[in-house]
Amino acid sequence: MMKIPGPPPLDGLKQRIFRYRQENPAGRKNDFVRETFCLSRPEARAKAREWFDSFPKAAYWTEVESWRQVDGDRIEFTMRRLPSAD
Repeated sequence: MMKIPGPPPLDGLKQRIFRYRQENPAGRKNDFVRETFCLSRPEARAKAREWFDSFPKAAYWTEVESWRQVDGDRIEFTMRRLPSAD
């Protein structure tokens, strides 16, 4: 019977994570601009469309990062985009 190999060593990954954290401290500003809204369903759709029209997805990586339905017909959502297009 063949023995199933164990998981690969993670030393290289641990070193890369350590180096990344040293070069990019936690206090560093995130590269994305985020804004959270809580609007009625039609207003939420209009606001998301406004973001996609103002900041095209191809250039700004605009996306609805998260969303959830709250009391009634209200939607809480977070929009995310890059601060500028390159």
